[in-house]
Amino acid sequence: MLNEMSPYILLGFLIAGLLHAFVPTRSLTRHLSGTGLNSVVKAALFGIPLPLCSCGVLPTAIGLRRSGASKAATSSFLIATPQTGVDSIAATWSLLGPAFAIVRPLAALVTALVGGMAVGRTERQSSLPAVASPSVVSEASGFCDCASIVNEEAARDEVASSVKQRCIDALRYGFVELLQSIGGWLVMGLLIASLITVYVPADSLAVFKDCPLLSMVAVLLVAIPMYVCATGSIPIALSLMLKGLSPGTALVLLMAGPAANFASFALISKEMGRRSALVYLGAIVVGAMGFGLVIDYLLPSAWFIPPASMQMACSDCHASLFSYVCSAVLLLLLVSTRLFFMGKRAIVTTDLPTVIYVVDGMECSHCQRTVENAIRSVKGVEQVTVHLSKRQAVVMGKHTAADVVAAVRRVGFNVKEY
Repeated sequence: MLNEMSPYILLGFLIAGLLHAFVPTRSLTRHLSGTGLNSVVKAALFGIPLPLCSCGVLPTAIGLRRSGASKAATSSFLIATPQTGVDSIAATWSLLGPAFAIVRPLAALVTALVGGMAVGRTERQSSLPAVASPSVVSEASGFCDCASIVNEEAARDEVASSVKQRCIDALRYGFVELLQSIGGWLVMGLLIASLITVYVPADSLAVFKDCPLLSMVAVLLVAIPMYVCATGSIPIALSLMLKGLSPGTALVLLMAGPAANFASFALISKEMGRRSALVYLGAIVVGAMGFGLVIDYLLPSAWFIPPASMQMACSDCHASLFSYVCSAVLLLLLVSTRLFFMGKRAIVTTDLPTVIYVVDGMECSHCQRTVENAIRSVKGVEQVTVHLSKRQAVVMGKHTAADVVAAVRRVGFNVKEY
């Protein structure tokens, strides 16, 4: 599976980095400020290629919302973005074939449009989108690099004035920061898929073939609370198909696993209301099952035979030298970025007053950077070190604890003084 995915994943990371470096996003909130179909469509089209994981998309969406985006556009962005990305689309093509690679973003687009318009109906037509104060907009703009709307985008444009610098920025984002965000989930997905492939008996799940709807419900019950990124879910879906699950059921996992989870539902409820959160979750569930049934009953089954399964069934088949090289490069990048990430977060000992805060809800480097940027904006803060594994933020400087707590809560995380 690693040999099949690695060339496409590396290509996807490169494209993601180029999008980050060369596609401006400063005018995004202006296009997402309405409640009509136009803003919903723009939010979905912008979110589909964006390589954000299911937890990284949350602070990005909050930043859009507090910068002026409507509930409808924000919901559309929240539904479309975690389901796909240029990296996951490329990896889907490698393991599951071109049909899945086409249907998956199409399903994300349709569910995002339906969900966004449904949320838009719940908004009062006379109410204006929630626009944050300048200080909040400044904090929201720094949630994660993919959503740098005001300050960070302007600063990056000044620094990356040349094509050479933008290319360096693209490589750094694609092969360092993005790998930090989804590398762990990718490894976990491959390990789970390997365990299923080796230890689950062949055709043990074939009993669900006669009732795809039942298998989809079962997968939904597992996928909704599960926290997995769009790329990490691909090998799991492949291994389940090899054990007898239908292609439509695999699509349900690919859609619901990354897009719907308890953290997303809780944060959307807090930020946009319980009704919007229920509509958001319902759009994902109905859309996933609807497209799953279309695949199982209306489209030719030959379209959805994974190309990787043909090679796995052949004992004489071997991966090419190019695939092995790509796998080695990907593994080296995973290890090196992890070591770089750990070394970068070392605490610098100073004589400044130090306070430790416990932050709940951080799941990836995007979340970590969100909290870090929020705390750094507080008056009196000199240094910030956020430990993702310990769920702690070490803050140095003469600051007010209440200001730190308020800043972190504004970006969607629970925090208290240690």
